[in-house]
Amino acid sequence: MYRVKNFAVAAIACVLLSACASQGGAPTFAAPQEVDVVKLMNASAADLVANASGLPPGGPIIAATFVDIDNLQQSSTLGRTLAEMFATGLVRAGLTVMEVKMRDSLFIRETTGELILSRDIRRLSASHDAQAVLIGTYAQAESMVYLNVRIVRSSDNVVLGASNVQLPMDKNIRAMLSPAW
Repeated sequence: MYRVKNFAVAAIACVLLSACASQGGAPTFAAPQEVDVVKLMNASAADLVANASGLPPGGPIIAATFVDIDNLQQSSTLGRTLAEMFATGLVRAGLTVMEVKMRDSLFIRETTGELILSRDIRRLSASHDAQAVLIGTYAQAESMVYLNVRIVRSSDNVVLGASNVQLPMDKNIRAMLSPAW
């Protein structure tokens, strides 16, 4: 019986250690596989549209830069890129999306993006004749970035659709985050 227990403990230890490799005595773990962000965002945008209700028929939507959940005035290359990918997904789903970067009346911070999350979405979207706004926030954890995306009706701030996405933290995702992360 004692030998069986020792064998079981040794077998479990081997299984646990097999996930590690040793280089110069220091254990190393396999790097996370790179995620296909484009594919993941296209699927998530399709899910967002499929599960939304009350989308404005033909009414334009504007896409705002996705922002850091802890600071709604801060974004990153990741936040700007994800907003662009979701906007593409909305267009592919047949929705009308306005390109706000081409309008002179919108203040755009070059390294920040088109920030719209504020207490007055109605005023901001009215200046662009938008019926709805695509907004998103992201949060970094140790090995994931959590993304929350919503389409919000601009007249009353009602959420028409929402989606959550979990992005594995690979080297590409990390490179697009703010240096403070």
